[in-house]
Amino acid sequence: MKQQINEEDIEMEYVTLYNGVKMPQLGYGVYQVTEEECERCVLDALEVGYRSLDTAQSYFNEEQVGNAVVKSGIAREDIFLTTKVWIEHYGYEQAKKSVLASMEKLQTPYLDLILLHQPFADYYGAYRALEELYEEGRVKAIGVSNFYPDRLVDIASFARIKPMVNQVEVHPLYQQEEAKKWMDKYSVQIEAWAPFGEGRGNMFQNPVLNEIGKKYGKSAAQVILRWHLQRGVVVIPKSTHIERMQENLNVFDFALSAEDMAKIAALDTKMSAFFSHYDPAMVEWFANMVEERKKNHDSTKEKKDW
Repeated sequence: MKQQINEEDIEMEYVTLYNGVKMPQLGYGVYQVTEEECERCVLDALEVGYRSLDTAQSYFNEEQVGNAVVKSGIAREDIFLTTKVWIEHYGYEQAKKSVLASMEKLQTPYLDLILLHQPFADYYGAYRALEELYEEGRVKAIGVSNFYPDRLVDIASFARIKPMVNQVEVHPLYQQEEAKKWMDKYSVQIEAWAPFGEGRGNMFQNPVLNEIGKKYGKSAAQVILRWHLQRGVVVIPKSTHIERMQENLNVFDFALSAEDMAKIAALDTKMSAFFSHYDPAMVEWFANMVEERKKNHDSTKEKKDW
């Protein structure tokens, strides 16, 4: 269910999670934002009107996000704060300990949303820790990330508390219609971790998206974000440039027609622009990445073979 409320000068759109928590539909993500830049970027994002921030343990910038939130002077209850548990901290005890450490880095007594980052290793033990933290009131909502329909139905069926959010790859070239149907069936909110697909497939140069943009006086990026919003998808675009942050936020003053939504629907390739968690070689890549991130404490310079 989507609602519209005025927040400062931004007419933000919200979704309501199945437990009643309201979540801004457009937030700011900090994946691969360096430690050196992160605090400044988050302060810029908050200044232009973002009130939802998405980080993760494996981004190694939670501390900088926390510093920015405190320095902004914005009341904590006015910011929706999300982080994610990384694979090396899976298992009940390690996961719970890691979430408390994340809260300390973020300088917050509670989290609005905590997600399991990947569907590998002992995610059931880790999820039990999230359930417990939720019942203790330390987190307002819990969920998962990158869980394909089979894994999502598994955990939604057998865990005590269903995930409230599933953050996945979704963009105009990979629209996840089937996955979204299963999320809708279990009342799990879909969220896009790469709403632009990182520009793969020449997305920003796509003639369909640009032609639609001309009609509304908007960029291809703004058309993409508007398309997500009208599908009920939560988005967390990233930029290190304040002008682009403002552009990404300026998507609440127009609506795509049904005809334009259909044109974008026709762009779906039904293929990931990144990787498949079903691919054993990809699982090996993730296993190696866990060790690399543990050693380097950095996710910004990773070598991607996909």
